[in-house]
Amino acid sequence: MAKGGPGPDPDFVQLLSPDGERVEHPEYSVEFTPDEYRGLYRDLVTVRKLDAEATALQRQGELGIWASLLGQEAAQVGSGRALRPQDMAFPTYREHGVLYTRGIDPIMPLGLFRGVDQGGWDSQAHKFHMYTIVIGAQTLHATGYAMGITMDGKVGTDEGEAVIAYFGDGASSQGDVNEAFVYSSVFNAPVVFFCQNNQYAISEPLERQTRVPLYQRANGFGFPGVRVDGNDVLATYAVTRKAVDDARHGQGPSLIEAYTYRMGAHTTNDDPTRYRIASEVEAWQAKDPIKRMRLLLSNEGLADDAFFADCDDSAATQALELRERVLAMPDPDPLTLFDHVYPEGSPELDEQQEQFAAYLASFEGSHR
Repeated sequence: MAKGGPGPDPDFVQLLSPDGERVEHPEYSVEFTPDEYRGLYRDLVTVRKLDAEATALQRQGELGIWASLLGQEAAQVGSGRALRPQDMAFPTYREHGVLYTRGIDPIMPLGLFRGVDQGGWDSQAHKFHMYTIVIGAQTLHATGYAMGITMDGKVGTDEGEAVIAYFGDGASSQGDVNEAFVYSSVFNAPVVFFCQNNQYAISEPLERQTRVPLYQRANGFGFPGVRVDGNDVLATYAVTRKAVDDARHGQGPSLIEAYTYRMGAHTTNDDPTRYRIASEVEAWQAKDPIKRMRLLLSNEGLADDAFFADCDDSAATQALELRERVLAMPDPDPLTLFDHVYPEGSPELDEQQEQFAAYLASFEGSHR
């Protein structure tokens, strides 16, 4: 067992130390092939690079806003890779790493943040719901979906389905999240609540959200909770895999608190230097999830410098391609705003569309 953060924290599940050393745990372990270990590292590097490119695009005026995952790559890649193909994920607006593991084109969320579409991917095909901007609302969506799985008889076997709902430490104070805890518990819904505790709800530190470790809140709702080192991709994988497998076999909900850190701003509209000190950031930089995975691969002879260079080059190439595709996105026809409000349309919507079309036409021929 290992300690959580720079200060005194409760024990959490850890399988890989910040120094890249294996840590034994009595309940959790992973058995990967060398290719699978290398694949996790490649995921981490790629996701970070794509995220950095999106941040740069926003700073250059190409995106309206961006919510970076910097520092949280292990929590997202580890949990995302732990899901079975049939499992359904309900994200916030920051789960770019989970999105990547579900095989969704990384361009998709950038269309949303550029304002040219509403996200665009097929949620059912990828088993990954649309991004949710309303804080905590996705936990209720996930609980309802999970209740439906039970009613459809899709629980109780290895082929059963499970649901995972992502949210942050700040969202744990929202009524929606606590209501989701209640309903999932009393209906024994197959849902895993995955809280990425990155220490800050925008500018509010964790101590403004809770007086006890977040994972312990699960006890009051009648289901288990566990805290995992969210910067350890191996431990995050192991804990998530067990939780979703327990859920699919009918053991009900659980709460995972991934103890991690948001290295950058809450969004590109935020200035974290106004509410946290540099030494705190430096302490967490020593726990970097990519650094420790690289040390593991090197220490155990699973990868060499050529592999690491290839990962960096491949990620850079993907980031450049992403940039080019974002810049090539066409501006949408304003009237398409009305296309998908209702599947069959409505008289009121038709009237609004006509009025808006007339408004746009009023500018035709002008020199504005």
